[in-house]
Amino acid sequence: MEYLRPIPQIDPARPAGALPLAGGLGWFAQVEVISRSAPARLIAAADLPPEDALRLSAPRANFAGLSLDRPRLMGILNITPDSFSDGGLFLAPDAALMQARRMAAGADIIDIGGESTRPGAVEVSVEDEIQRTAPVIAALRAGGLDGPISIDTRKAGVASAAFAAGASILNDVTALQFDPAMAGMVAASGRPVILMHSIKTPATMQDDPQYDNVLLDVYDALSARVAEAVASGIPRDLIAIDPGIGFGKTLAHNLALLARLSLFHNIGLPVLLGASRKRFIGTIARQTDAVRRMPGSLAVALAGAAQGAAMIRVHDVDETRQALTLWQASMMGHEI
Repeated sequence: MEYLRPIPQIDPARPAGALPLAGGLGWFAQVEVISRSAPARLIAAADLPPEDALRLSAPRANFAGLSLDRPRLMGILNITPDSFSDGGLFLAPDAALMQARRMAAGADIIDIGGESTRPGAVEVSVEDEIQRTAPVIAALRAGGLDGPISIDTRKAGVASAAFAAGASILNDVTALQFDPAMAGMVAASGRPVILMHSIKTPATMQDDPQYDNVLLDVYDALSARVAEAVASGIPRDLIAIDPGIGFGKTLAHNLALLARLSLFHNIGLPVLLGASRKRFIGTIARQTDAVRRMPGSLAVALAGAAQGAAMIRVHDVDETRQALTLWQASMMGHEI
């Protein structure tokens, strides 16, 4: 099997034969052809078969009402006592509501979670997770927030309660594998879903993760999860994918995925990148305090945008919005 990775460019001078990258700001004139059994080689985008060219270049379907012609920001709201960078800060409902309203000014999506999935985290009961998340979602809707809200959970009962409270997206770190009831519930809801790659459980995922080829193994796993989701009744145009930076990956694994993130456009779906404040950033930057990893998180967010990420999940919404706005304007030569 051969895998096609568009080599992304963002430059005002676009050569003849170049194709748009997933309908976004970037373009590509060359494609890296990757195989498990042969050296990689480059081909011209103009030489792609029509079906491959279309899959890599076509605009992605609107996601929860958002057009994906430019990167969208997902703001993280952890209503937990033990999340790795902000555990306990927003556990109280009033604090959670205030933070969500602050983020809403710059974020396109608010992602609300009631269970930490940091390495080593223990499972939270369905009842506790619902009590943490559903009232906050309902209060945000009652207060007039009409933008997309995603529920970050791996449990069907939590997702169902969140949808009833007004959530519009499921963000499942297990790609619908943790709870056997999840796929059918999401299909019946008609809501979009983000399928993230992970291995094992949060308690064990960093116990010496191994891959034959992390880039291609994660790609194959996500392709299989998309196929399973579609077989469960979820339309393809309601699915986005996330390679799961930091979930069952070493520092070297994370960097390999980031360097060739554009490979995942070959699946033909919107790509989400979630790397904000994660441990590998602290390791490279020599910063043990997760809250102080914002500069490194901005750098990774912009690198993801350059690779055509449709959505970027972040803690520091205002700072990332400003960085992304200036990056886009300086790369394109005009304000976006």
